[in-house]
Amino acid sequence: MIKLTDLLENDILKPRRSPEERQKNYKIAIQKRIQKYIKDGGKGSLDLRGSPVEKLPDNLQVGGDLFLENTPIRELSDNLQVGGGLFLHNTSIKELPNNLKVGGNLGLTNASIKELPNNLKVGRNLLLGNTPLSKKYSIGEIRSMIEEKGGYVKRTIMI
Repeated sequence: MIKLTDLLENDILKPRRSPEERQKNYKIAIQKRIQKYIKDGGKGSLDLRGSPVEKLPDNLQVGGDLFLENTPIRELSDNLQVGGGLFLHNTSIKELPNNLKVGGNLGLTNASIKELPNNLKVGRNLLLGNTPLSKKYSIGEIRSMIEEKGGYVKRTIMI
């Protein structure tokens, strides 16, 4: 009679893929999801929370919300446009691209954002809690910076 412990101890039962191979396949699946989203016309939201996404394609247009919280992404693509909210909480992004347009909220809580881009347009709220910006400037100073750079934000919130 074969016992389960014998199978495990003798390496008879081995995973089919190594952790590295599974991670590589997951990254490929995420890239395919993004490509399909673009092919389908960028309608609705794109949820990449917690995924290993490191870069987005240039000129990406998202009709709904774009969720990038808790990802290793370090920069956003040029000419990014988001019809809904853009959520970058807990990311390592230090700066946003010029001419960024977000129709809803721009969530940067716990992000490494150090400066705001030229022509930043946010249709609703700019959430800056626990960022280098929120520690260095007041709400009024941040609003002035945005307006001086040709941008618009309905309301700035620092928690």
